[in-house]
Amino acid sequence: MRRIEAAFLLALAAPVLMGQREPVLVPEVSQSRIEVRQGFTGANLLLYGAIIDPDGPGTGTDHDIVVVLKGPTEPVRIREKERIAGIWMNAGSTDFRSAPSFFAVASSRPVEEIVDPLTAAIYELGTDFIQFSPTGEIDPEEQTRFTRGLVEMRRRGGLYKQDPDGVRISEGVLYQARITLPSNVTTGQYTAETFAIAGGRVLASATADIEVVKVGLEGQVVAASQRWSLLYGLGAIVLSVGMGWLAGRLFSRI
Repeated sequence: MRRIEAAFLLALAAPVLMGQREPVLVPEVSQSRIEVRQGFTGANLLLYGAIIDPDGPGTGTDHDIVVVLKGPTEPVRIREKERIAGIWMNAGSTDFRSAPSFFAVASSRPVEEIVDPLTAAIYELGTDFIQFSPTGEIDPEEQTRFTRGLVEMRRRGGLYKQDPDGVRISEGVLYQARITLPSNVTTGQYTAETFAIAGGRVLASATADIEVVKVGLEGQVVAASQRWSLLYGLGAIVLSVGMGWLAGRLFSRI
């Protein structure tokens, strides 16, 4: 909050700044670290900040703000099902080398009213413009079909979302947006990127990092599995075999 107060004072003094003609963004987040414990039901993030205009506040420049929150990328395989003889069966699949585990966009108004499709695609300003990386060669129409399927699947799961009225701007200087992380969110490093846009052009951007980590017993198990992966794997096998043997012995006595 102190950074925002300082930014507001700087915005008032901006007319005396020389050489800086583009606006500057000073972003903040309500939580830079989110702890996932047993029974985690999600988290509400407040992403806010200040727009520092070199000509000073109230100069007539109307900025739009778009906030994009991305989770860590991960490889994904998408399968397409087809009904054959009354039975749903896997008809095809494609692999994506990297896809954001979480993707949310909030904007001061609909993105299509702020920028053209090319600019939106360059900066990924919407779920329709996520840049996936398919593995191998794939027909463009087929890639589009699988991409739309992945986006729709994750949208239903609350992992991909877009709010065209999710950013509030006060006095042309301060902005804020609220984005909810669901309970099934992936742990790792998240990046919140904020864009200041005017006249269909991106004038400034800034990022803020958010860390989502598992804590408690579950977090310790995850950390152990990553630190001692070989021993963890062997232990899991031994435990599985032991449980199977014990179950067999118990049922043989019934």
